[in-house]
Amino acid sequence: MVADRMRWRRRIEQLDPARDHEEIYRISAGHEFPWDYTRALEFALFRTYCVPSISALLDATGEFRDRPQRRYDDTQLLMAELAAHGYDSPRGREALRVINRAHGRYAIDNDDMRYVLATFVYDPIDWLDRFGWRPLTEHERLAAFHFYRQVGLRMAIRDIPSDFEEFRAFKRDYEAANFRYSDANARVGQYTVGLFASWFPAPLRPMARLGVRAMLDPPMLAAFGFRPAPRWLTALSGATLRARAAAVRLLLPPRRVSKLGTSPHNRTYPGYPTGYRPADLGAPAPPASLDERWLRRDPAPDPQDLPR
Repeated sequence: MVADRMRWRRRIEQLDPARDHEEIYRISAGHEFPWDYTRALEFALFRTYCVPSISALLDATGEFRDRPQRRYDDTQLLMAELAAHGYDSPRGREALRVINRAHGRYAIDNDDMRYVLATFVYDPIDWLDRFGWRPLTEHERLAAFHFYRQVGLRMAIRDIPSDFEEFRAFKRDYEAANFRYSDANARVGQYTVGLFASWFPAPLRPMARLGVRAMLDPPMLAAFGFRPAPRWLTALSGATLRARAAAVRLLLPPRRVSKLGTSPHNRTYPGYPTGYRPADLGAPAPPASLDERWLRRDPAPDPQDLPR
């Protein structure tokens, strides 16, 4: 059983992390760790809201106040489309056009975009180092970096480092310089905690809110202005996730069918992808009441049409 459990890992080791990064990432996120990647990317996005320039725009649009579930589903499904089908596939290009159209409406700093991209690479790596049923291989780490770097290039994000450790250092230095409390952080953080809690039955939601705080590190707690969860709950949360990892390792066979690109039980688009295209996803146009300082002044060309 143990040897069979490592079937996908053996396949990954036969591939090149630069040349074959899409296939490696597809196996890792879709077959080996689908639940973990989903949870890790949820907290990766949550982490970006610790930056006042990021949370202020999200707060100004009102989308996280009014439609947090739809914003979550759009992001999760669009990124899964890229991973499941490839960023240059027809569905991948369609998903990128939706992503680029949404970002192209707003005046977003390039370093903020680079930072969000970096969280998609390194936060899942850090999560899986702590809670994965096996350690990520070096091939998987590098493949995630190469995958998201190519996605970033197709989003016209500038100055993405070409080296794994250099990009990680950028993320670390950016957080040290930009994580600080703001009222917008606090509001967007509360909306997000409320979203996570809403996935549980009403009697369990207060504990779910505490559980979310138990997963946040001290810089995140400070940036949101959240009180830390009780120490016993933080310890219990980590122990529960490690126990889950042990159960997956010992009891579950390798996944035959990828979970990427399928989300039939999401709350906004029932049965996805059946009956849906990536173009059906995405945020609406900015509200008419939005302050013009948040809007991009010049029309943004589709980055996919630009030379890379």
